[in-house]
Amino acid sequence: MVKRSRILAFFLLVILIGSAMGATTQNILKDIKLGLDLQGGFEVLYEVTPLNGKEGEAVDRETLKSTAEALERRVNVLGVSEPNIQIEGDDRIRVQLAGVKDQNKAREILSTEANLTFRDVNDRVMMDGSDLEENGAKQSFDQQNKPSISITLKDGDQFGEITKEIRDMYPENQLIIWLDFEEGKDSYKEERMKPEPKFLSNPNVDKILNQKNVEITGNFTIEEAQQLASLLNAGSLPVNLEETYSTSVGAKFGEQALNETVFAGIIGILAVFAFMLALYRIPGIVAVITLSIYVYLILLVFDWMNGVLTLPGIAALILGVGMAVDANIITYERIKEELKVGRNIKAAFDAGSKGSLSTIFDANLTTLLAAIVLFAYGTSSVKGFATMLIISILASFITAVFGARLFLGLLVNSGLFKNKPGLFGVKPSEVHDISEGLDSLDLKTKFDRFDFIKSRNKFFTASAILIGVGLIALLVFRLNLGIDFAAGTRVEVMSDSKLTAEQLKEELKQVELETNDIVISGDNGEIGVARFKTVLTKDKISELKSHFKEEFGAEPNVGTVSPTIGKELAKNAMIAVAIASIGIIIYVTIRFEIYMALAAIVALLHDAFFIVVLFSLTRLEVDITFIAAVLTIVGYSINDTIVTFDRMRENMVKKKRLKTPEDIADVVNSSLRQTLGRSVNTILTVVITVVALLIFGSTSIWNFSFALLIGLIAGTYSSIFIAAQLWYVWKNKELKKKGTIKTYKEKKVYSDEPQV
Repeated sequence: MVKRSRILAFFLLVILIGSAMGATTQNILKDIKLGLDLQGGFEVLYEVTPLNGKEGEAVDRETLKSTAEALERRVNVLGVSEPNIQIEGDDRIRVQLAGVKDQNKAREILSTEANLTFRDVNDRVMMDGSDLEENGAKQSFDQQNKPSISITLKDGDQFGEITKEIRDMYPENQLIIWLDFEEGKDSYKEERMKPEPKFLSNPNVDKILNQKNVEITGNFTIEEAQQLASLLNAGSLPVNLEETYSTSVGAKFGEQALNETVFAGIIGILAVFAFMLALYRIPGIVAVITLSIYVYLILLVFDWMNGVLTLPGIAALILGVGMAVDANIITYERIKEELKVGRNIKAAFDAGSKGSLSTIFDANLTTLLAAIVLFAYGTSSVKGFATMLIISILASFITAVFGARLFLGLLVNSGLFKNKPGLFGVKPSEVHDISEGLDSLDLKTKFDRFDFIKSRNKFFTASAILIGVGLIALLVFRLNLGIDFAAGTRVEVMSDSKLTAEQLKEELKQVELETNDIVISGDNGEIGVARFKTVLTKDKISELKSHFKEEFGAEPNVGTVSPTIGKELAKNAMIAVAIASIGIIIYVTIRFEIYMALAAIVALLHDAFFIVVLFSLTRLEVDITFIAAVLTIVGYSINDTIVTFDRMRENMVKKKRLKTPEDIADVVNSSLRQTLGRSVNTILTVVITVVALLIFGSTSIWNFSFALLIGLIAGTYSSIFIAAQLWYVWKNKELKKKGTIKTYKEKKVYSDEPQV
């Protein structure tokens, strides 16, 4: 009997959720803040040292806080909405300004100390910025109607005493007004001889001025006078700021990256939808619905968190769709197995949902572990990727497990699809009679002719040869380290027409820069990348950006990394991989056993190694996003291994004891045959999204996407041909010592399922 109320409830639920999503998506997308790599902007990491302090002297926490506050007041001068200023460690401040229009001006305003001093001709300090009233500076006009700065002092009598002292120094009765005077380097007597002296003004003092209002005149434009007044009101910085890392992205680069990557995401997600519909029919429809909710949930949560969406973040969202569908596939394959042994639709749904839960939980938790490590040790853009990955994993678990169970449960329990296994992707010829008493572990597969254990030495030998060749390649070619690890400067230029290396080299000579490390890329050769071993000064970067904006109509992307930061990033990358590996060993040991954990780690290191080797051979640049790709693979490729191990555990429970090597071989072969189709399907959905990123996505994350693709392929190989076989070898050694091996305790997984 068909329960129409269940069908009606299904459609009402879909319409209700769909309407809510449709009504709010526009506002969510509008509210989400874009990172500087998607809208252009500027990021800099400052090392904070004491002002005129001795080497090795520390900066206390209060000084860091006051410096961060002063920087925030300065950013407000630029009119940047929601700047991100964070204290990092004991002596660093990171400033992120997404969407800032004039990056050169931003850099200048941030780094200017704005230390105002009134001095005599002998450079003796008479007054400084602390003598100004709060917000006492403003732009005005002098008697000749030229732009000037009017300042209000706290004490007019003090100024009277100073002007009396200066007046009495006649004929050297000049009051010199300086901004950022450098002790031991600047001198009035030297500067006054220059056509453009560094001091602001040097008026003669002919009378005593007992007044609080003082006017600073000079050759200012209105904009310069306004900027100087704002800087004085923001307060002088109590420290020295040294740039140790910076990156700036032109608005044109950001807009193009956003458009390309969003388009790649749409293509990838639609391809996954088509794949699921073709493979699973009715459950495929449910997967499309839950995946749509999943994407919406991620954007909603990200908006609630007030997160900043970066280019790697979009990549994580797209990648997450492929990963989210894995949970659906694991459940749907379980349901198909239950249908094949003769259970009806409802019983198969109940058994498949329960049987897949622990596998999905284990697989998601290992990826979550890698994402958390990535967040802890990554830089700003990588943190954005890790944040999105963490949200994706949690959202996929909710939608794929609970959401899919709710929607598919309504359809299954309606009775509409009773005795129609074809609508669940199972051919009638594959269905056994329930009276045969088979369970899912007894089913024959199309891979039964493969003996994975018999051929294990061939797989081990092939991997060993490839590892040997890889080690030689690494020793000969080494890695093409990006500035993240090697330190230096990276300049990325975009042209409306085809670029050549010689053309870019000539343009760089115009700003007195030379390098032979130039690479041309892009679909039409319109993007050029030049690398310098030295860290360019902020003045040189300003000159470079102005030149290329004038020549090509778009500001280039410029990134700088100091040697200190480069070493830290390299060290953090190794620590992150080590922590993720140790965490996975501990977790898999607890959930399974130590031999499975060790086999999983060997397989993961095998996968990571091949990514490294391929990057060495292809000379692709290794940057911080490469580490993000490696850690993602560390977390993701174990999914397949865990699916296999989970099935091995079930097969061992059935045997109860392992008495011979043949028993162990049977466990491995049976498990791999039973999960191979599922493994291929799960990896395909992620590969689809990664290939979409490679073909249609931004060139800025091409290397990242390529590393993911290689890692996925290597991960599939190691899950099928390395991990389980290693477990077999080690388990055989244990068998020789013990004579017999007890397996896991039997669990009544389907205790409350209806037996039909």
